[in-house]
Amino acid sequence: MVPRFTPFPALRYRDRAIDDLIAPPYDVLSEQDLDELNARSPQNITHVDVPRESDGPGRYERAGEQLRQWIDAGVMDFDEAPTFTLYRLRFTDASGADRSIVGVLGGLEVGPYGECGVLPHERITPKASTDRLDLTRATRANMSPIWGLSLADGLTALLTEPGEPIASVTVDGVEHSVERVSDPERIAAISALVATDDVLIADGHHRYGVAQTFRDETRTATGSDSTPAEDTLVFVSELVEDQLSVEAIHRLYSDIHVDDLVRALDAGFERTPAEAPSPATLAEMDERGALCLVRPDGSAEWLTPKPGAFDGVRSLDGLWLEELLSGVEHSVTYQHGVDRVVDAVVNGNAHAAVLIRPVSVAEIERTAREGVVMPPKSTFFTPKLLTGLVIRPLA
Repeated sequence: MVPRFTPFPALRYRDRAIDDLIAPPYDVLSEQDLDELNARSPQNITHVDVPRESDGPGRYERAGEQLRQWIDAGVMDFDEAPTFTLYRLRFTDASGADRSIVGVLGGLEVGPYGECGVLPHERITPKASTDRLDLTRATRANMSPIWGLSLADGLTALLTEPGEPIASVTVDGVEHSVERVSDPERIAAISALVATDDVLIADGHHRYGVAQTFRDETRTATGSDSTPAEDTLVFVSELVEDQLSVEAIHRLYSDIHVDDLVRALDAGFERTPAEAPSPATLAEMDERGALCLVRPDGSAEWLTPKPGAFDGVRSLDGLWLEELLSGVEHSVTYQHGVDRVVDAVVNGNAHAAVLIRPVSVAEIERTAREGVVMPPKSTFFTPKLLTGLVIRPLA
Protein backbone atom coordinates (compact mmCIF):
# COMPACT_ATOMS: atom_id res chain seq x y z
CA MET A 1 0.00 0.00 0.00
CA VAL A 2 1.14 3.55 -0.73
CA PRO A 3 0.28 6.67 1.27
CA ARG A 4 -2.68 8.71 0.08
CA PHE A 5 -2.01 12.44 0.44
CA THR A 6 -4.76 14.83 -0.56
CA PRO A 7 -5.59 18.56 -0.54
CA PHE A 8 -8.46 20.00 1.47
CA PRO A 9 -10.27 23.37 1.85
CA ALA A 10 -7.99 24.79 4.54
CA LEU A 11 -9.40 26.88 7.38
CA ARG A 12 -7.20 29.92 8.00
CA TYR A 13 -7.18 33.17 9.90
CA ARG A 14 -8.41 35.95 7.64
CA ASP A 15 -5.99 38.43 9.25
CA ARG A 16 -2.52 37.73 7.87
CA ALA A 17 -0.87 39.61 10.77
CA ILE A 18 -0.87 36.42 12.80
CA ASP A 19 1.80 37.09 15.43
CA ASP A 20 -0.78 37.27 18.23
CA LEU A 21 -2.97 34.48 16.85
CA ILE A 22 -0.72 31.43 16.48
CA ALA A 23 1.00 29.31 19.15
CA PRO A 24 3.52 26.51 19.65
CA PRO A 25 2.04 22.98 19.84
CA TYR A 26 -0.14 22.22 22.85
CA ASP A 27 2.20 19.63 24.36
CA VAL A 28 5.11 22.05 24.92
CA LEU A 29 3.09 24.80 26.62
CA SER A 30 3.24 25.48 30.35
CA GLU A 31 0.43 27.13 32.30
CA GLN A 32 2.45 30.35 32.22
CA ASP A 33 2.82 30.05 28.43
CA LEU A 34 -0.93 29.63 28.12
CA ASP A 35 -1.64 32.66 30.30
CA GLU A 36 0.59 34.78 28.05
CA LEU A 37 -0.83 33.43 24.79
CA ASN A 38 -4.45 33.70 25.95
CA ALA A 39 -3.81 37.33 26.85
CA ARG A 40 -2.36 38.23 23.45
CA SER A 41 -5.71 38.08 21.69
CA PRO A 42 -9.22 36.73 22.33
CA GLN A 43 -8.74 34.96 18.98
CA ASN A 44 -5.40 33.32 19.85
CA ILE A 45 -5.58 29.69 18.74
CA THR A 46 -4.92 28.43 22.30
CA HIS A 47 -8.45 29.50 23.29
CA VAL A 48 -9.61 26.57 21.12
CA ASP A 49 -6.63 24.23 20.93
CA VAL A 50 -5.83 23.99 24.64
CA PRO A 51 -8.92 23.64 26.84
CA ARG A 52 -7.63 23.88 30.42
CA GLU A 53 -8.67 21.60 33.26
CA SER A 54 -9.34 24.71 35.33
CA ASP A 55 -12.12 25.57 32.85
CA GLY A 56 -14.06 22.61 34.22
CA PRO A 57 -16.62 20.29 32.60
CA GLY A 58 -17.76 21.19 29.13
CA ARG A 59 -14.46 22.83 28.21
CA TYR A 60 -14.10 20.85 24.97
CA GLU A 61 -17.64 21.66 23.86
CA ARG A 62 -16.96 25.34 24.56
CA ALA A 63 -13.76 25.13 22.51
CA GLY A 64 -15.73 23.71 19.58
CA GLU A 65 -18.35 26.43 19.90
CA GLN A 66 -15.61 29.08 20.03
CA LEU A 67 -14.16 27.82 16.75
CA ARG A 68 -17.58 27.88 15.10
CA GLN A 69 -18.17 31.44 16.36
CA TRP A 70 -14.87 32.56 14.82
CA ILE A 71 -15.92 31.07 11.48
CA ASP A 72 -19.37 32.68 11.63
CA ALA A 73 -17.82 36.06 12.54
CA GLY A 74 -15.28 35.89 9.70
CA VAL A 75 -12.24 35.63 11.99
CA MET A 76 -11.42 32.48 10.02
CA ASP A 77 -12.57 31.32 6.62
CA PHE A 78 -12.08 28.41 4.25
CA ASP A 79 -10.16 28.20 1.01
CA GLU A 80 -12.60 28.18 -1.90
CA ALA A 81 -11.29 24.82 -3.16
CA PRO A 82 -9.06 22.03 -1.86
CA THR A 83 -5.46 23.21 -1.56
CA PHE A 84 -2.06 22.19 -0.26
CA THR A 85 -0.05 24.55 1.93
CA LEU A 86 3.73 24.87 1.63
CA TYR A 87 5.30 25.43 5.06
CA ARG A 88 8.87 26.76 5.23
CA LEU A 89 11.03 27.01 8.36
CA ARG A 90 14.29 28.94 8.43
CA PHE A 91 16.48 28.85 11.54
CA THR A 92 19.92 28.40 13.05
CA ASP A 93 20.38 25.01 14.70
CA ALA A 94 22.13 24.22 17.98
CA SER A 95 25.49 23.88 16.20
CA GLY A 96 25.19 27.36 14.66
CA ALA A 97 24.41 26.10 11.15
CA ASP A 98 21.74 27.85 9.07
CA ARG A 99 18.98 25.49 8.03
CA SER A 100 15.89 25.65 5.84
CA ILE A 101 13.08 23.09 5.84
CA VAL A 102 10.23 22.94 3.35
CA GLY A 103 7.27 20.62 3.62
CA VAL A 104 3.64 20.51 2.61
CA LEU A 105 0.49 20.42 4.75
CA GLY A 106 -2.21 18.08 3.49
CA GLY A 107 -4.46 15.22 4.48
CA LEU A 108 -2.63 11.91 4.98
CA GLU A 109 -4.60 8.68 4.99
CA VAL A 110 -5.40 7.22 8.40
CA GLY A 111 -5.11 3.49 8.96
CA PRO A 112 -3.18 0.75 10.76
CA TYR A 113 0.57 1.27 10.55
CA GLY A 114 2.08 -0.50 7.58
CA GLU A 115 -1.24 -0.95 5.77
CA CYS A 116 -1.54 2.50 4.19
CA GLY A 117 2.08 3.48 3.59
CA VAL A 118 2.41 5.16 6.99
CA LEU A 119 4.98 3.89 9.49
CA PRO A 120 5.90 4.71 13.10
CA HIS A 121 9.57 5.42 13.71
CA GLU A 122 9.58 4.67 17.45
CA ARG A 123 7.58 2.64 19.95
CA ILE A 124 4.72 4.60 21.41
CA THR A 125 4.47 5.11 25.16
CA PRO A 126 1.02 4.63 26.72
CA LYS A 127 -0.92 7.85 27.15
CA ALA A 128 -4.09 7.69 29.19
CA SER A 129 -5.35 11.20 28.45
CA THR A 130 -8.18 11.52 25.93
CA ASP A 131 -7.58 15.26 25.55
CA ARG A 132 -6.89 15.29 21.80
CA LEU A 133 -9.72 12.87 21.05
CA ASP A 134 -12.19 14.93 23.08
CA LEU A 135 -11.01 18.08 21.28
CA THR A 136 -11.33 16.45 17.85
CA ARG A 137 -14.87 15.30 18.62
CA ALA A 138 -15.88 18.79 19.79
CA THR A 139 -14.20 20.90 17.10
CA ARG A 140 -14.63 18.47 14.21
CA ALA A 141 -11.20 19.60 13.07
CA ASN A 142 -7.51 18.67 13.02
CA MET A 143 -5.96 21.53 14.96
CA SER A 144 -2.23 20.65 15.09
CA PRO A 145 -0.21 19.06 12.29
CA ILE A 146 1.61 15.78 12.69
CA TRP A 147 5.14 15.76 11.22
CA GLY A 148 5.70 13.07 8.60
CA LEU A 149 8.95 12.26 6.82
CA SER A 150 8.61 11.13 3.23
CA LEU A 151 11.06 8.52 2.00
CA ALA A 152 10.31 9.60 -1.59
CA ASP A 153 13.21 11.20 -3.45
CA GLY A 154 12.58 14.59 -5.01
CA LEU A 155 9.88 16.03 -2.75
CA THR A 156 12.05 18.99 -1.71
CA ALA A 157 12.69 19.93 -5.36
CA LEU A 158 8.97 19.75 -6.09
CA LEU A 159 8.23 22.17 -3.22
CA THR A 160 10.96 24.71 -4.00
CA GLU A 161 8.84 26.92 -6.25
CA PRO A 162 6.88 29.41 -4.11
CA GLY A 163 3.12 29.27 -3.78
CA GLU A 164 0.76 32.14 -3.00
CA PRO A 165 2.08 33.86 0.15
CA ILE A 166 -0.37 33.58 3.03
CA ALA A 167 1.43 34.45 6.25
CA SER A 168 4.86 34.68 7.85
CA VAL A 169 5.90 34.97 11.49
CA THR A 170 9.15 34.68 13.44
CA VAL A 171 8.98 32.91 16.81
CA ASP A 172 12.07 32.39 19.00
CA GLY A 173 14.37 33.06 16.06
CA VAL A 174 12.58 30.66 13.70
CA GLU A 175 10.88 32.06 10.61
CA HIS A 176 7.67 30.21 9.75
CA SER A 177 5.99 31.00 6.44
CA VAL A 178 3.08 29.39 4.62
CA GLU A 179 2.07 29.55 0.95
CA ARG A 180 -1.07 28.25 -0.72
CA VAL A 181 -0.92 25.84 -3.67
CA SER A 182 -4.17 25.80 -5.63
CA ASP A 183 -2.98 24.85 -9.13
CA PRO A 184 -4.56 21.43 -9.92
CA GLU A 185 -1.52 20.19 -11.85
CA ARG A 186 0.89 21.02 -9.04
CA ILE A 187 -1.47 19.51 -6.46
CA ALA A 188 -1.62 16.31 -8.51
CA ALA A 189 2.18 16.19 -8.83
CA ILE A 190 2.68 16.55 -5.07
CA SER A 191 0.09 13.87 -4.29
CA ALA A 192 1.62 11.52 -6.84
CA LEU A 193 5.18 11.93 -5.53
CA VAL A 194 4.24 11.40 -1.88
CA ALA A 195 2.43 8.23 -2.96
CA THR A 196 5.63 6.71 -4.35
CA ASP A 197 7.12 5.76 -0.96
CA ASP A 198 6.32 5.41 2.73
CA VAL A 199 5.75 8.30 5.15
CA LEU A 200 7.38 7.94 8.55
CA ILE A 201 5.69 9.60 11.54
CA ALA A 202 8.41 11.77 13.10
CA ASP A 203 6.37 13.72 15.66
CA GLY A 204 2.74 13.13 16.58
CA HIS A 205 2.35 9.37 17.04
CA HIS A 206 -0.37 9.93 19.65
CA ARG A 207 -2.27 12.32 17.39
CA TYR A 208 -2.14 9.75 14.61
CA GLY A 209 -3.57 7.22 17.07
CA VAL A 210 -6.35 9.66 17.93
CA ALA A 211 -7.06 10.07 14.21
CA GLN A 212 -7.36 6.27 13.91
CA THR A 213 -9.90 6.17 16.74
CA PHE A 214 -11.86 9.13 15.37
CA ARG A 215 -11.95 7.56 11.90
CA ASP A 216 -13.39 4.35 13.33
CA GLU A 217 -15.99 6.27 15.35
CA THR A 218 -17.01 8.23 12.27
CA ARG A 219 -17.34 5.10 10.16
CA THR A 220 -19.59 3.54 12.81
CA ALA A 221 -21.72 6.67 13.12
CA THR A 222 -22.08 7.37 9.38
CA GLY A 223 -21.67 3.97 7.76
CA SER A 224 -19.29 5.68 5.33
CA ASP A 225 -15.57 5.30 4.60
CA SER A 226 -15.37 8.45 2.48
CA THR A 227 -15.65 11.26 5.07
CA PRO A 228 -12.85 13.74 5.89
CA ALA A 229 -12.07 11.57 8.95
CA GLU A 230 -10.35 9.11 6.60
CA ASP A 231 -7.35 11.49 6.54
CA THR A 232 -5.60 13.68 9.11
CA LEU A 233 -3.53 16.88 9.00
CA VAL A 234 0.15 16.10 8.34
CA PHE A 235 3.18 18.21 7.43
CA VAL A 236 5.19 16.05 5.02
CA SER A 237 8.84 16.87 4.37
CA GLU A 238 11.56 14.84 2.72
CA LEU A 239 13.87 12.74 4.91
CA VAL A 240 17.14 14.44 4.00
CA GLU A 241 20.18 15.22 6.13
CA ASP A 242 20.61 18.89 5.26
CA GLN A 243 17.08 19.85 6.34
CA LEU A 244 16.42 17.95 9.53
CA SER A 245 17.61 19.05 12.95
CA VAL A 246 17.37 16.08 15.33
CA GLU A 247 18.12 16.40 19.03
CA ALA A 248 18.12 13.82 21.81
CA ILE A 249 15.51 13.19 24.49
CA HIS A 250 17.33 12.16 27.63
CA ARG A 251 16.36 9.52 30.22
CA LEU A 252 15.24 10.29 33.79
CA TYR A 253 15.20 7.32 36.15
CA SER A 254 13.19 6.87 39.33
CA ASP A 255 11.85 3.98 41.47
CA ILE A 256 15.39 2.63 41.56
CA HIS A 257 18.29 3.34 43.92
CA VAL A 258 21.22 5.04 42.25
CA ASP A 259 23.55 2.24 43.29
CA ASP A 260 21.29 -0.34 41.61
CA LEU A 261 21.12 1.78 38.46
CA VAL A 262 24.90 2.10 38.38
CA ARG A 263 25.31 -1.63 38.92
CA ALA A 264 23.13 -2.32 35.87
CA LEU A 265 24.96 0.25 33.74
CA ASP A 266 28.34 -1.16 34.72
CA ALA A 267 27.51 -4.34 32.82
CA GLY A 268 27.88 -2.44 29.55
CA PHE A 269 29.79 0.77 30.27
CA GLU A 270 33.08 1.93 31.73
CA ARG A 271 32.50 4.89 34.08
CA THR A 272 34.98 7.75 34.30
CA PRO A 273 34.63 11.21 35.92
CA ALA A 274 33.13 14.03 33.84
CA GLU A 275 32.69 17.76 34.31
CA ALA A 276 29.31 19.02 35.52
CA PRO A 277 26.84 18.73 32.62
CA SER A 278 26.41 21.75 30.35
CA PRO A 279 25.41 22.28 26.71
CA ALA A 280 29.05 21.56 25.80
CA THR A 281 28.63 18.07 27.25
CA LEU A 282 26.60 16.96 24.22
CA ALA A 283 29.41 17.81 21.78
CA GLU A 284 31.94 16.00 23.96
CA MET A 285 29.67 12.95 24.10
CA ASP A 286 29.81 12.77 20.30
CA GLU A 287 33.61 13.11 20.34
CA ARG A 288 34.02 10.42 22.99
CA GLY A 289 31.35 8.08 21.69
CA ALA A 290 29.94 8.07 25.21
CA LEU A 291 26.76 8.68 27.17
CA CYS A 292 26.70 10.68 30.41
CA LEU A 293 25.32 9.68 33.83
CA VAL A 294 23.95 12.50 36.02
CA ARG A 295 23.89 11.81 39.76
CA PRO A 296 21.60 13.35 42.43
CA ASP A 297 24.21 15.96 43.44
CA GLY A 298 24.58 17.13 39.83
CA SER A 299 27.94 15.43 39.30
CA ALA A 300 28.49 13.41 36.15
CA GLU A 301 30.35 10.41 34.76
CA TRP A 302 31.09 9.33 31.22
CA LEU A 303 29.55 6.04 30.16
CA THR A 304 31.82 4.54 27.51
CA PRO A 305 30.61 1.29 25.92
CA LYS A 306 32.75 -1.71 26.83
CA PRO A 307 34.18 -3.64 23.86
CA GLY A 308 31.67 -6.24 22.74
CA ALA A 309 29.06 -5.27 25.32
CA PHE A 310 26.44 -4.45 22.72
CA ASP A 311 27.34 -6.86 19.94
CA GLY A 312 24.12 -7.83 18.21
CA VAL A 313 22.27 -4.77 19.55
CA ARG A 314 21.40 -1.94 17.17
CA SER A 315 23.65 1.07 17.77
CA LEU A 316 21.09 3.28 19.53
CA ASP A 317 21.80 4.75 22.96
CA GLY A 318 18.20 4.32 24.07
CA LEU A 319 18.22 0.67 23.03
CA TRP A 320 21.49 0.02 24.89
CA LEU A 321 19.97 1.42 28.07
CA GLU A 322 16.84 -0.70 27.64
CA GLU A 323 19.02 -3.77 27.17
CA LEU A 324 20.95 -3.21 30.39
CA LEU A 325 17.88 -2.34 32.45
CA SER A 326 15.59 -5.10 31.22
CA GLY A 327 14.52 -7.12 34.22
CA VAL A 328 15.58 -4.36 36.63
CA GLU A 329 12.72 -2.66 38.47
CA HIS A 330 12.67 1.05 37.56
CA SER A 331 10.63 3.85 35.99
CA VAL A 332 11.81 6.01 33.12
CA THR A 333 10.58 9.34 31.81
CA TYR A 334 11.93 11.56 29.07
CA GLN A 335 13.27 15.10 29.03
CA HIS A 336 14.75 17.35 26.35
CA GLY A 337 17.47 19.84 27.33
CA VAL A 338 20.54 19.30 29.51
CA ASP A 339 19.63 22.04 32.00
CA ARG A 340 16.14 20.62 32.52
CA VAL A 341 17.56 17.14 33.04
CA VAL A 342 20.02 18.32 35.68
CA ASP A 343 17.33 20.37 37.43
CA ALA A 344 15.02 17.34 37.57
CA VAL A 345 17.69 15.20 39.21
CA VAL A 346 19.05 17.80 41.62
CA ASN A 347 15.51 18.80 42.69
CA GLY A 348 14.59 15.20 43.43
CA ASN A 349 12.13 14.70 40.58
CA ALA A 350 14.29 11.80 39.40
CA HIS A 351 16.92 9.68 41.14
CA ALA A 352 19.41 9.92 38.27
CA ALA A 353 19.55 10.58 34.54
CA VAL A 354 21.47 9.50 31.47
CA LEU A 355 22.18 11.97 28.67
CA ILE A 356 22.07 10.28 25.28
CA ARG A 357 23.21 11.27 21.79
CA PRO A 358 20.93 12.26 18.91
CA VAL A 359 19.99 9.63 16.37
CA SER A 360 21.42 10.31 12.92
CA VAL A 361 19.17 10.87 9.92
CA ALA A 362 20.90 7.90 8.25
CA GLU A 363 19.90 5.66 11.17
CA ILE A 364 16.32 6.96 11.07
CA GLU A 365 16.09 5.99 7.39
CA ARG A 366 17.81 2.63 7.94
CA THR A 367 15.42 1.57 10.69
CA ALA A 368 12.45 2.69 8.59
CA ARG A 369 13.63 0.74 5.52
CA GLU A 370 14.13 -2.36 7.67
CA GLY A 371 10.70 -2.05 9.26
CA VAL A 372 12.19 -1.60 12.74
CA VAL A 373 10.98 0.90 15.36
CA MET A 374 13.23 2.74 17.78
CA PRO A 375 12.78 2.92 21.56
CA PRO A 376 10.24 5.49 22.79
CA LYS A 377 11.31 9.14 22.64
CA SER A 378 14.44 8.44 20.59
CA THR A 379 14.29 11.70 18.66
CA PHE A 380 13.33 15.32 19.16
CA PHE A 381 12.75 17.08 15.85
CA THR A 382 13.25 20.84 15.90
CA PRO A 383 11.91 23.40 15.43
CA LYS A 384 8.33 22.62 16.39
CA LEU A 385 5.52 23.34 13.95
CA LEU A 386 3.14 26.12 14.90
CA THR A 387 -0.56 25.64 15.53
CA GLY A 388 -3.04 28.00 13.89
CA LEU A 389 -1.42 28.46 10.48
CA VAL A 390 -3.75 25.86 8.94
CA ILE A 391 -6.72 23.93 10.38
CA ARG A 392 -8.18 20.92 8.59
CA PRO A 393 -11.98 20.63 8.88
CA LEU A 394 -13.55 17.23 9.54
CA ALA A 395 -17.14 18.22 8.79
